[in-house]
Amino acid sequence: MSKPILLITPPFTQLNTPYPATAYIKGYLNTIGKKAFQSDLGIRVILRIFSKEGLTKVFEAIERRGLKHLSVNCQRIVKLRQDYLHTIDPVIRFLQFDNPTLAYTICEGDFLPQASRFAQLDDLDWAFGTMGIQDKARHFATLYLEDIGDLISEALDPHFGFSRYAERLGRSATSFDPLHDALEGPESFTDQFLLEELERLIQETDPYLICISVPFPGNLYGALRCGKFIKTHFPNIKVAMGGGYPNTELRSLKEPRVFKYLDFITLDDGERPLTCLLEHLDGKREIAELKRTFVLMDGKVRYCNGAKHMDIPFSQTGTPDYSGLPLDKYLSVIEIANPMHRLWSDGRWNKLTMAHGCYWKKCSFCDISLDYIKNYEPVSAQILCDRIEELIAQTGETGFHFVDEAAPPALMRELAIEILKRNLKISWWTNIRFEERFTEDLCRLLRASGCIAVSGGLEVASDRLLEMMQKGVTVAQVARVARNFTASGIMVHAYLMYGFPTQTAQETIDSLEMVRQFFLNNVLQSGFWHLFAMTSHAPIGIDPGAFRVVRTGPELGLFADNDLSHDDPEGADHELFGEGLKKALFNYMHGICFEFPLQEWFDFKIPKTKVSPHFIENAIMVETGKVMKPNAKMVWLGNMPELEISENLKKGKKTTTYRMVIENKNGTDTISVSQREGEWLETMVREMMPKPGKKEMTFADFEQRYSSANLGEFDRFLGSKPWRSLREYGLVMV
Repeated sequence: MSKPILLITPPFTQLNTPYPATAYIKGYLNTIGKKAFQSDLGIRVILRIFSKEGLTKVFEAIERRGLKHLSVNCQRIVKLRQDYLHTIDPVIRFLQFDNPTLAYTICEGDFLPQASRFAQLDDLDWAFGTMGIQDKARHFATLYLEDIGDLISEALDPHFGFSRYAERLGRSATSFDPLHDALEGPESFTDQFLLEELERLIQETDPYLICISVPFPGNLYGALRCGKFIKTHFPNIKVAMGGGYPNTELRSLKEPRVFKYLDFITLDDGERPLTCLLEHLDGKREIAELKRTFVLMDGKVRYCNGAKHMDIPFSQTGTPDYSGLPLDKYLSVIEIANPMHRLWSDGRWNKLTMAHGCYWKKCSFCDISLDYIKNYEPVSAQILCDRIEELIAQTGETGFHFVDEAAPPALMRELAIEILKRNLKISWWTNIRFEERFTEDLCRLLRASGCIAVSGGLEVASDRLLEMMQKGVTVAQVARVARNFTASGIMVHAYLMYGFPTQTAQETIDSLEMVRQFFLNNVLQSGFWHLFAMTSHAPIGIDPGAFRVVRTGPELGLFADNDLSHDDPEGADHELFGEGLKKALFNYMHGICFEFPLQEWFDFKIPKTKVSPHFIENAIMVETGKVMKPNAKMVWLGNMPELEISENLKKGKKTTTYRMVIENKNGTDTISVSQREGEWLETMVREMMPKPGKKEMTFADFEQRYSSANLGEFDRFLGSKPWRSLREYGLVMV
């Protein structure tokens, strides 16, 4: 029997759920009959360190080094050693949902040792409101872990972080020298746990190829440290690296020293390059016939891309396979009071993708020249629901995060209908563009299918700059779409940007005023500001002059090439505004301080806003999506109505009334109708209910059938109370 492949994610990504890259690749390998194992080394290392045995090693290592160099905060943690050792295992089990009653003890306040992270607790009730006891306890437990993390990073390993490891070494690494020096130096405290886990994995699985996924700069050092260990101790095993980091940062790689730690580096979608690589290792393909793969030949880095085969169609890559990952061992933490960030860090989410790439692919700040953006390929709603059902059976989890660049509205509609047809009870969230195709009806349909949240780019909240970005939206449009989602019960998170080329101080403050009004009018519930970053694969990085900025560095080196520095001669001093923007947003997210003047958030003079104080309020009052298109699909979201007949005696005269009664989860709804109208509508509603194998009725079909039933003028019916009631109680037109 041939040896298997081992897929690993090096430290660190998320504590609450596995990064999905290895599951995607394992799912594909299943389709071609290749045996593979996978492991998240990050969670394995975290669980090793954050245990009674691991913390004992932490404290012993610190005591060997001495305490004099430590801050007062870390000295306090060391003095509380026994309290940490006695509490760590119960806390970890609690964060794994294995010990829920511990929440009461944690919230009493005298169970967990407390260091500097707990100083923020004075603001807890203000920031989190009336938190449930489980949530409050998980927040306390998260602060407790962060205190220990602070101790490790200060006393033992400055590279340690819960969601990244030695990120500084991987970010903007045009020169390989800092990474090389670190890798050739002594193993860190964290490295020792990492390499012990890696060795155990290799002994258990006996692979002939190890594929390392590197999604972020904070995974690169761990990947190369693993590579060095494998090359030293298991020289017969080949090592390949792929993932988001090489896809964006290493496209012009010329640094030969990296191949001391690796044999192959692949770019973009991994399925076809990996297939070609496996054929090469089996002696069936020459090295020059690999696909999008860097190798070292004759001491020089060579890019091999001679394979004639196309990439594997997205519909044929298989269902992600999470087997082998310890899904019940991940830690559900609550870090900060941001609703969308909580979704990222709390709970277990199965990761899926509706469509490869981006259907818009025009934004000037985005890496639209790269395959993962520009090659757009959706899959059918049927395939997506098949994958959803497979993952529920495999993982036992019904939460889904669709990790699309921007989920297509038409496909979201079809997916929602298919979910309803199959009666799947799931919760899901995704990233969108604020398109006006997201009508209130479509948002109601998405909510009925289990959509709980969306995130999208409001960015600079300035129409001039949005046009310059080629976002294809306006601020007013974003407001209306956000209103539609919010009115349907779907949380909306906005990505916010400051420092875009030529953005003035006036535009920055006007953007903040727009954001204030978004939250004041409750059409946004969550947001996050980030400073514009210029990258080498985005239109701005490719042609800075077209956006009136000047690239200032760095010089192209032999290793990474992505993050670029620039001057913005026409723009403001952008970094000045960061702290004030974030402080204002934090308050707006908690529903307070809307009446404060914008100057309150800044310690320097700012211009007065020129935005009307009612701009967003006026924008969301504009009705959109009310035009009834003939090809719109009619879907009934409620339960099946029943036609009730009542006979009444009034003043000696018997009258008969008819009404449609709908028993829904939240109450009973009634619609007064005539007998013929009620009987006909009962039939129509039955046909509009989503059922497997049934084609949806269109508005044109509905009109034709109304006319055929000789019930009167159709336009008059559309203005009637029964029609308005149907629309209110469950009929959507998408």
